[in-house]
Amino acid sequence: MQVLNVRPEPSGRGNTVARFDVQMDGMRLFNLALKQTANGYRVFAPSAFGGAVATFTRETATALVEAALGEMHQNDQRAA
Repeated sequence: MQVLNVRPEPSGRGNTVARFDVQMDGMRLFNLALKQTANGYRVFAPSAFGGAVATFTRETATALVEAALGEMHQNDQRAA
């Protein structure tokens, strides 16, 4: 799994921390939302026609959260 791009959301925009794009085995997913919830971070795929375009197993969701947070941390270190 490789994060292709991560875009932090401006503060004051609800619980979305960032949007990001990721490449996984055989696919690329774009505009995933990393959200801070009462139970920690969660990842959500975009919606189309009133429903999610993708859902993730718990293991995949955890890996996506860790990858996005890791990339954000690396970007923060590069900017410092």
